[in-house]
Amino acid sequence: MATKLKAVDVVLVGVGVTGTILAKELAESGLKVVGVERGQMRDTFPDFQMPNVHDELKYQRRHDLAQDLSRETISFRNQKDETALPMRYLGSFKPGEGVGGAGVHWGTQTWRFLPWDFETRSRSLARYGKGQIAEDCTSQDWGVTYDELEPHFTKFEYLYGVSGKAGNLNGRIIPGGNPFEGRRSREYPLPPMKTTHAGALFTKAAESLGYKPFPTPVATPSAVYTNPYGVTMNACVYCGYCEGFACEMASKASPQTTVLPVLMKNRNFELRALANVTRIKLDSAKQRAVSVNYVDSRGREFEQPAEMVLLSSYVFNNVRLMLQSGIGKPYDPVANTGVVGRNYAYQTPSSVTLFFDDKHFNSFMGAGGLGMSVDEFNGDNFDHAGLGFIGGGFIRSVSSGSRPIEVRPVPAGTPRWGSAWKKATAHYFNRAFNLALQGACQSYRGNYLDLDPTYRDAYGLPLLRMTFDRHENEHKMSQYITNKAAEIGKAIGPSKMNVNPRVGKYTIVPYQSTHNTGGAVMGIDPATSAVNRYLQSWDVPNVFVIGASAFPQNGGYNPTDTVGALTYWALDAIKNRYLKRPGLITS
Repeated sequence: MATKLKAVDVVLVGVGVTGTILAKELAESGLKVVGVERGQMRDTFPDFQMPNVHDELKYQRRHDLAQDLSRETISFRNQKDETALPMRYLGSFKPGEGVGGAGVHWGTQTWRFLPWDFETRSRSLARYGKGQIAEDCTSQDWGVTYDELEPHFTKFEYLYGVSGKAGNLNGRIIPGGNPFEGRRSREYPLPPMKTTHAGALFTKAAESLGYKPFPTPVATPSAVYTNPYGVTMNACVYCGYCEGFACEMASKASPQTTVLPVLMKNRNFELRALANVTRIKLDSAKQRAVSVNYVDSRGREFEQPAEMVLLSSYVFNNVRLMLQSGIGKPYDPVANTGVVGRNYAYQTPSSVTLFFDDKHFNSFMGAGGLGMSVDEFNGDNFDHAGLGFIGGGFIRSVSSGSRPIEVRPVPAGTPRWGSAWKKATAHYFNRAFNLALQGACQSYRGNYLDLDPTYRDAYGLPLLRMTFDRHENEHKMSQYITNKAAEIGKAIGPSKMNVNPRVGKYTIVPYQSTHNTGGAVMGIDPATSAVNRYLQSWDVPNVFVIGASAFPQNGGYNPTDTVGALTYWALDAIKNRYLKRPGLITS
């Protein structure tokens, strides 16, 4: 039997990027807040210190900062008539576990979704008509516009100390920035990071083709920076151990370097780590959450009553807890009814690798998202008429640091082992770099999340089951944009080039991106959305579900900046509307 604890105002499930912001703001307003995190406590000292933090085997191959699949995983299949099997090894994506979540090991690319991304369906229909969208595509407008989110994007970027260059400042196009971005009210808090040799070559080639390259925006300070919460981050030293690792310099933005130093001092906040939430208990009418049940590291079960429950964990856990707790109607792909689990989406990455015999690069140096980008082929920035797809993605030169276990580029046709492979590996380690493409992914009737009827976790609870495959729209888009990247690559002048569009069935390996979205999507119609435009459950109004689980489909960018903006958007609604008049926010 669970031990019932003293009631608090707010329980947060998941203490990562979204959870720390919500906790800080609500605790500061006087509410008693408990943050429940299934993983361990992590902080800049001692967890992020040298030399341990640069252990590539520990973090990149054995995934020490990621979810422990021996206790909880997902099952996966491509189609609903297949049998799903558990994911035994982290491959395609790496959800975090522990305080800070995936915000500890992310690569720091900090993109605002385009205005088109928030109105994908209506704008596509208006420009191209019904025939441009696949019949089984369930993509939809978000219920919130870019202009409504703009001030919240700004808040998050100043909190996380983003380095970049504005391209559209209050409607004025600024040279050197992204001319396709939505209007922004302020310049980035910090100037761009340094441009590498690879970035300079990409810039020259892209400009020769008429494109407008710009520095990739990253939450890695180009200079010492103190954020609005009073927390200071150091400048990046370009060590090359960023994506997949914690930062020993306290220069990569994470919950530990932006929010936790202030949050942990607030007496209204209590952190409970190594506490796995198993369900949210509802009242007899199933219209109000009354408590959260969790199991601690000793196997003891506790019930934490609260006036409000905020789900701020990763996409999969947000959706799984809703399904396990009976919050919202589960999605049925056959009947096309229900909402929880609906519109799961991912991304459509591809790459072009350039090899040189006459150029050298300091490949071992870099930073997570460091590089130059072009955005001509993202969103609806180009005419899609006759192409057979909607959406797009950006093209970026990669200077993230080549770690020797993880990164060993060789030209196509090189043997996979033996002396020829060794020779090519040694020759090209400092003579190659990637052009990376991050493509969008639309939502479809047959792509969804539900509870697995067979497999269970360490607590005896059903695993979350993923049913997903990319469709013709994504394959055509990937081929088109990858060919555009290859044109830029050819203009750079490599001796050899690998061109790798995304083709065939989606597989759970190798790594592609930790950009899972959907399953608890937002909208203005409770028949097609699990939460309203303020990320509040339609069915249980004192539950808010905050994170990329709210995306109705995925854009051609990394999701973190948009998740941050949605966090502040929902927080504003909670503080200024819900707390003053608890109940469903109707406008």
